[in-house]
Amino acid sequence: MAKLGFLYQGQRYKWQKDRRGTPSLHLPAGHFICYLQNHDQIANSAHGERLQFLTSPGRCRAATALLLLAPQTPLLFQGQEFASSKPFLYFADHKADLAQAVGRGRREFLAQFPSMASAEIQEQLAAPEDPRTFERCKLDWIEREEHAPMLRLHRDLIRLRLGDATFSAQDNRALHGAVIAPEAFLLRWVRSGDDDRLLVVNLGAELHLDPAPEPLLAPPAHCSWALLWSSEWPEYGGSGTAELDGDENWRIPAHAAVVLKPR
Repeated sequence: MAKLGFLYQGQRYKWQKDRRGTPSLHLPAGHFICYLQNHDQIANSAHGERLQFLTSPGRCRAATALLLLAPQTPLLFQGQEFASSKPFLYFADHKADLAQAVGRGRREFLAQFPSMASAEIQEQLAAPEDPRTFERCKLDWIEREEHAPMLRLHRDLIRLRLGDATFSAQDNRALHGAVIAPEAFLLRWVRSGDDDRLLVVNLGAELHLDPAPEPLLAPPAHCSWALLWSSEWPEYGGSGTAELDGDENWRIPAHAAVVLKPR
């Protein structure tokens, strides 16, 4: 999606019994809004949990790097930049009969998902009209300090996105990708001079590619790869990052995203 935009560009979609989407290959990458989470995804769950509660810290940092360095325009949901612990539940300010009807409709809507259809889960769903439901969702701004590593990660990635000519160009035409393991892939920006960039995203276990036959892993002629940024740097709560392309061939850390530049 980092290169092509829409997932559906006219393929047949069985659920809709029709073709879905239109071609988007001609559109600039900046016209597309991409995100890891939004109000719809979070609220349409049993407990309104945010992404960091659904995956590991390392995977969350790696996914954030992909979001903020990809050519599309990134969207951050409120409080995502400092890993807000507050849920985002469905709430609505209605009175009496209408409030009851909305709550009933809400439970019926969520029952289409098997994990939320049981009576036990239905009983736990927050009442939309209850003021406490809304209050639970309000951001706690103290968490900007308590979760400073995550806020620093977002700021550093945005600074890299704006300050690096390759990322700021938002040029998906220069972008190529490859899957290198069941849970790992890479994006390579192929540009002139020293402006090539390589983003390696590994959402699985540590990888040792020996050999490493993927052509996109090869640096530009007469160059080697130098580490530009890593989601595993200690200031973000990570455990450090060793040289990826070394004497033992490629070693890629688990649950991490790493950016490399030519040297």
